[in-house]
Amino acid sequence: MISNQILQNTIDGLKNIAHVELYVLDIDGKEVAATSQEIGNVAAVARDFVKSPADSQEIQGYQYFKIYDEQQLEYILICTGTGENIYMLGKMIAYQIQSLLVAYKERFDKDNFIKNLLLDNLLLVDIYSRAKKLHIQSDAKRIAMIVETSSGRDSNALELARTHFGNANDFVTEVDEDNIIIVKDVNDYTKPSDISKIAEEMIATLTKDGLTGVRIAYGTVVGEIKEVSRSYKEAKMALDVGKIFFDERKVICYSELGIGRLIYQLPIPLCKMFIKEIFGGRNPDDFDQETLTTIDKFFENSLNVSETSRQLFIHRNTLVYRLDKLQKSTGLDLRVFDDAITFKIALMVVRYMKYMDRIS
Repeated sequence: MISNQILQNTIDGLKNIAHVELYVLDIDGKEVAATSQEIGNVAAVARDFVKSPADSQEIQGYQYFKIYDEQQLEYILICTGTGENIYMLGKMIAYQIQSLLVAYKERFDKDNFIKNLLLDNLLLVDIYSRAKKLHIQSDAKRIAMIVETSSGRDSNALELARTHFGNANDFVTEVDEDNIIIVKDVNDYTKPSDISKIAEEMIATLTKDGLTGVRIAYGTVVGEIKEVSRSYKEAKMALDVGKIFFDERKVICYSELGIGRLIYQLPIPLCKMFIKEIFGGRNPDDFDQETLTTIDKFFENSLNVSETSRQLFIHRNTLVYRLDKLQKSTGLDLRVFDDAITFKIALMVVRYMKYMDRIS
């Protein structure tokens, strides 16, 4: 059902074009939208017109028109003004509103279909039959993207996203009160970097419209419409894992989550057991800031001692001393690949555990 506000905006615009006064009533004669209040109470007359077989009629100097939605009478349009073309203008305006009803109903049907598709609420046979009925290509390459803002989903954000990113091939919807989901056709994109670039452009557009802290997570490309829900689930995981391990990124891709994706699925008791085995009774947060900075920079430079010492502005021997000190306290030598991997995983597990504590 089209909203009263949409109808009001529509007839306001049509009035400016046709220079006539317009009144839209429901089938009970109640006013839905109007460009003027001069017509008075015409509810009884409108109800009589509803019962009549005529689709249009002049009554008491006003032109009345019936507006249907798939053979179902939905509204009564009353058109009044000066000039000889009032009937023709009213007829055209009634047709315009009727076309608007059809367009919005089609969008609602598609939106409802996409929501149920994302949430796995459809049987396989229903997916293809409904896609065909709604003229949605079933074998197009698509990707699910989740748009999140720092303040939650703004009341106007969904319409902004639909205005900018919705079209015949791309669908913008919501399944909760927090995020916006975009199911995007990516047939024209050949490289993964193309999709990342599109996401960055989306963020720039929404930020320009006043949304803050915009982040976009997306799943993998799927070739069948039945697989869109999988891409959506991947995007959800990418959004969560991104908050834990890649909080500085505005665009998070599921395929780039790496080992963080595995850690995210570990049970907390197993994580606690692992950390106890690696660090004993110590907490990595107990390391001083100098040690933590050294560790981060050492990993950032792929365990290269020379480059790490250069970037930290310290002598190579000083870095070696710090690494030796860390080895004595943890039993892990970060210059040895296997130990470095163990230590890196342990730090990621700690971050995961801290994040889960915050949200629980």
